[in-house]
Parts: sequence; structure tokens; C-alpha cells
Amino acid sequence: MTPPSRTRPFGRALCAMVTPFTDEGRLDLDGAQRLAERLVGEGCDGLVLSGTTGESPTTTDAEKSALVRAVVEAVGDRAAIVAGVGTSDTLHTVELAREAEKAGADGLLVVTPYYSRPPQDAVEAHFREIADASALPLALYDIPGRTGTRIEPETMLRLAEHPRIVAVKDCAYDLLGTQKVLARTDLAYYTGCDEYALALYAVGGAGYISTVANVVPGLLRGILDAFDAGDTEGAAHRQRQANALIELVMASGLPGTVTTKALLNSLGLAAGPVRAPLRPAGREATDGLLAEYERLVAAV
Repeated sequence: MTPPSRTRPFGRALCAMVTPFTDEGRLDLDGAQRLAERLVGEGCDGLVLSGTTGESPTTTDAEKSALVRAVVEAVGDRAAIVAGVGTSDTLHTVELAREAEKAGADGLLVVTPYYSRPPQDAVEAHFREIADASALPLALYDIPGRTGTRIEPETMLRLAEHPRIVAVKDCAYDLLGTQKVLARTDLAYYTGCDEYALALYAVGGAGYISTVANVVPGLLRGILDAFDAGDTEGAAHRQRQANALIELVMASGLPGTVTTKALLNSLGLAAGPVRAPLRPAGREATDGLLAEYERLVAAV
């Protein structure tokens, strides 16, 4: 059995990659390349850079471009590289989109403008202007819990008519609304909520853009692989196995960037500190993450 036919412009299994920093807080390009190579080697079809997990609000424009160049150099054409370029300023987002294209990105992730809470006609105009600014395909990032503004399903339907708007990173927690858009467009929906990896895939989603994949990329890909092989029971079992770690990483009261970097650092993998105003996870939280990771690895 295979899932319903959908275009998958960036593959199925994507990681929302952390941005490694040195102990002094500078961009760690060597670490980023090592992490990217590991993620691709363990099953990631694509890497999303400078998203929420990548601490995009606290990296400079120059750092974002340098990160794309370094990761493209490391993985070549073995994975799609999607650059997060969204800001609350349309003109700034256009500039970042063009720079990402020059740096070698394969696609763009564009979040809804935040804080100003624009109405839907302004949201639509914003995305169309970015889509017209480069030749790269766009994934719209719908995460109203952070931005304060939803991309409403009717707006999605209109935006789907643009030839370069091809995908959605879906963090709206509205599976019914998502399915309405899936039924009427060819947009490739990637869940950004790891606990929905199987659920969205089973109703025609393209895959996931996962934070937890920084740590267990192979396990999460195994959910999709089992489903594609017709092993729905196995896919559900893998999803349930992963959910305890997903909850600790994503819903423990700490941002996913903080928990993911804490776990990566504990495992001796490239991550480094978070940038202020984020603060590192405490010892108790880190120990709990590591214990659950070890339990999960032992179980699979």
C-alpha cells in the first residue's frame, strides 16, 4: 500500500535542523556540516534551515546565507535544502529569499508575518510577493500559536494557484481544515507536529518537517517506510514508541530548540548553546530527555 498520490517537492522525511553554535555563541559551520551529513546519512530527504528550531529570530542575514552555503556544500544533491526566510517584514523577507537562492537553497520556508497580525488579504499578498521574488518553490509555514495569525483554509486555496507555492508546513492543529485543502489542491502538506507524522501521512500528507528528527531521524522515517510498505500496524507502533520522546522535546514547557540542543549536546553531537533570550535546559530536564532517548533506542 502507498499513501494517496501527492507531490513531494522536498521529499518525505525532513528535519528542522538546529543551528549549531560554538561555546562562544558564534555560528559553527563545521558543526552544521557534520550534523547535516549525519541527518542525511540516517534517512532525511531534506533539511530545513533557519526555521523555528534553527533559531532564526536570533541569527543574522549573513549567518543565514552562510549556513545554507555550508550545508549545501556538505550534502550536495543528496537532500533538499529548504531555507527559512520568513520575517514580519515583507521587503526583508524578499531580500532573504533572494539571498537564499544565491546561496544554493532548493526551496524556501516562509512563515506568516508575526506580531502585526495582518488580515487574510494582507497575508495572501505577502506570500505572493515572496513567491514572485525568486525562482524557488515555497513552503508556507502555518503556525498560529507563535505568529498570532492563521493562514485560513480559504486563503490556502487561493495561494495554491500560484505555481511556486507548492507546500505547507502545518502546525495549525486543525486536521479537518488541512484535509479540506488536501482535497482541493495539490499542495504538499508536511506536518510540523511530530505526533501527527502518521496521521497526516495517512490522509494524503507528504511527510513531516520534524524537530525530533535531529535526534532520531531513522526512527521517524521508519514510520513512513512502514506505512508505505503496507505495515500500518507497524507504522502505528513506531509512532506510539516515539511519542514519549516527542512529548518531552516539544511539550515539556521548554522550547523544542532548547530540549533538542540539550539532548544533542548530551550525546556528543553538534549543537552548542542556544542564543538569548532562550536559556539552556537544566540538569533535571536534560537527564529526563537522555533517559527517554536511551529507553527508546533500546526498545527499537
